[in-house]
Amino acid sequence: MAQVYVPDDARVREQIQSSTSSSMGGLPPTPRREEEEAPRRLGGVDVLIVCVVLGLIALLVVAASRWVAPLTPKVSISLAPNMLPIYAGYSVLRMMLAYILSLIFTLAYGHFAATRPRAGLVMVPLLDILQSIPVLSFLPAVVLALVAAFPHSNIGLELASVLLIFTGQAWNMTFSFYHSARTLPKDLQEFSAIANLRPWQRFLKLEVPSSMIGLIWNSMMSWAGGWFFLMASEQFVLGDHSFQLPGLGSYLQAAAREGNIVALFLGLGTLIVLIILLDFFFWRPLVAWADKFKLELGGEADPPTSPVLSLLRRSALVAGIQARVFRPLGDLLARLLNRLQPLPSVQQERMLTRKRGLDAGRLLNGFWLLCLLGVVGWGLWNMVILLAHISFAGWGRLFIAAGATWLRTLAALLIGVAWTLPLGVAIGLSPRWSKRLQPVVQVVASIPATAFFPILLPLLVSLPGGLSLAAIVLMLLGTQWYVLFNVIAGAMAIPNDLKEAATTYQVTGWRRWRVLILPGIFPYLVTGLLTASGGAWNASIISEYVQFNAHTVQTVGLGAEIAAAANANNFALLLAATLLMAAFVVVINRLLWKRLYALAERRYTLG
Repeated sequence: MAQVYVPDDARVREQIQSSTSSSMGGLPPTPRREEEEAPRRLGGVDVLIVCVVLGLIALLVVAASRWVAPLTPKVSISLAPNMLPIYAGYSVLRMMLAYILSLIFTLAYGHFAATRPRAGLVMVPLLDILQSIPVLSFLPAVVLALVAAFPHSNIGLELASVLLIFTGQAWNMTFSFYHSARTLPKDLQEFSAIANLRPWQRFLKLEVPSSMIGLIWNSMMSWAGGWFFLMASEQFVLGDHSFQLPGLGSYLQAAAREGNIVALFLGLGTLIVLIILLDFFFWRPLVAWADKFKLELGGEADPPTSPVLSLLRRSALVAGIQARVFRPLGDLLARLLNRLQPLPSVQQERMLTRKRGLDAGRLLNGFWLLCLLGVVGWGLWNMVILLAHISFAGWGRLFIAAGATWLRTLAALLIGVAWTLPLGVAIGLSPRWSKRLQPVVQVVASIPATAFFPILLPLLVSLPGGLSLAAIVLMLLGTQWYVLFNVIAGAMAIPNDLKEAATTYQVTGWRRWRVLILPGIFPYLVTGLLTASGGAWNASIISEYVQFNAHTVQTVGLGAEIAAAANANNFALLLAATLLMAAFVVVINRLLWKRLYALAERRYTLG
């Protein structure tokens, strides 16, 4: 169910106001918001904003000094409580940099895949492959390459950590934005064509606003996923090589390795405090702000609110920066984009006059295509040479392991949907419960299960089935939140007009679920299941192969094969298992998720 933002054009408002006033007896037009607001004065809120900005600058300076310092692979992680604030600051900065990178990737990749059908035929399957490739599969190459690129500083290690967090954040955000851009209401698509909107105007005024609610909730899920894999992204063990970065993830890893329960709970407590603060000061204001992008005619009875957003709206400093900095920069950028991108009608006329120059362009594109094919061919040839070391018995073992992991993935998805669907709908349809449970859900989803492995694993392994069944529980801990967050976003995006109509016509019980709730959340549910499926395959690596207190426990599964091959530096087995996992995920996505996406675009889109 797409959410659509109608562009705020001053001339359109004036025309509507003039026509309304003439039809209603000459009522005066509504004054503009800028004319109603009284001049603002600097206050305590502005002082607080300045203090926060100065604190962020100080953190950046301290982190930058660490980045350019000489390379220190073996960092002594202190478990003293007074080190937790600086460790938490380092981790938050890495998460923020990874999120910015993920957001840029999401908007660019999702836009091109959704608006260019030919490119989408390649980009969407490629996105399936990217989300299915486990972190450990390219961890050795990424870390060693970046360390070699920056041998005299910690920049390589820091970039490797940011990129690995990025791989846990980007995919569900990209799928969410791609789906929203594909399921825009047809009447708004026709309006954009009639209005002759430029491509950048369509992107900023239609695609981005329509995806905002789903994108924000998937961003929260991405942060939760980043926290979940934080321990793996700040401490790299590659055979005889060991690289560490100071951070909250390394602190939790050291506490779990040494069995220091006090330090472990102190680290988890710090993580929970961080999540609550980020929810209050960042995510909750974004959720309240994004409520205006819902497609509905009437206002919501109890819209989400945020005291932080209310304070920012009353801030004289924020208003001054917006009026004197961001608005002029936006106007300048709009003028530049207008010159770079002419109107679609003008662009078509120019294309007709440039047919002679297309031949040269095609030759150049063909040259680059040949170069790309050459690089791909060279890579495939080296892959074939490496895979030749795997015997038929080895391939048979990998296929059996892949089947076992697929069954665990399916079980984790079914269990996750069974409880996240009703809870997510209840939270999304009730702003009151959303305010209460949103931070709770974020906290629970963000706590890394790997930190509890020393406590949970002996209990789970002692159960019937051992680690084979315990792996399902551990996979569930890392994947069920993708479904929950998307269901919440889908329920929140249901227009209030439809909910009021269902109440007026006394549509209750199962009929309400069948005609309103399930159709409304179906596109989001498909996105959640798709990303949860990819997350479950990735989580199998830490669920089927567990190391704690100098002990290693593993079960039959493709994740265990990948983890064992990475620890043993068996690159042939690592490549074979990774390719097999990617093939399994892509085949499942093509046979199941692609058809469900097509169903969502065809039947469950407004307009």
